[in-house]
This record gives sequence, structure tokens and C-alpha cells, in this order.
Amino acid sequence: MNKDLFAEIELQEMIELQRKKLLKLSREILPNLTPEDLRNPQDFPELIKDPSFNYEDGLLAGYLAVQIAMRSRL
Repeated sequence: MNKDLFAEIELQEMIELQRKKLLKLSREILPNLTPEDLRNPQDFPELIKDPSFNYEDGLLAGYLAVQIAMRSRL
């Protein structure tokens, strides 16, 4: 396996784990949230006010930005 493919696979795993972590954290704040709801967190003021949510959401955004940058190279 070449290093680019390895990096892509590892990054995808990190993204999936971060999405699960973010959903779990979000459901501690609002129990009935769906993964789809997290695509528009601005619709939920309780989430936007929570610093932990914003931190974890920022990490996910960063991982996704890296993935886009990597894919544009390939």
C-alpha cells in the first residue's frame, strides 16, 4: 500500500470517529439529534452555545479540509 492511500484510509477513519464523537456529544445536549441535524448546527442554539461542541465541530471541519486538500493533489 502506498503512503497516499494509507494516509487517505487513516484520515477517513479519523473523520468517521470524529463524526461519532460529535454526534454523541450533541446528543448529550439535545438527545433527539440526528446525524443530518449536525450538518446545520446553527439551527440549534443550544449547540452553538456549547464550547465543547464548537471545539469538536472545528476538529471535524479541519479533518474534512485536509481530506479535500489531499484529494485535490491526487
